[in-house]
Amino acid sequence: MTKIKVRNGESLEQALRRFNREVQKSGLLDELRSRERFVKRSELKRLQKKERARKIAADRRRSQ
Repeated sequence: MTKIKVRNGESLEQALRRFNREVQKSGLLDELRSRERFVKRSELKRLQKKERARKIAADRRRSQ
């Protein structure tokens, strides 16, 4: 669970911004979105293969 303490003199908006940044870094929202629905193993493998192909293509574009 992500927790922050509001510092002395820190506004609520600044603390909220810092909290949101910590939540993003922890990957909590990404995990929640991935658990919203069941993904079959075959579909998961297909998505991972597609992501690998996308990364390889991006690396090739960068190296040229």
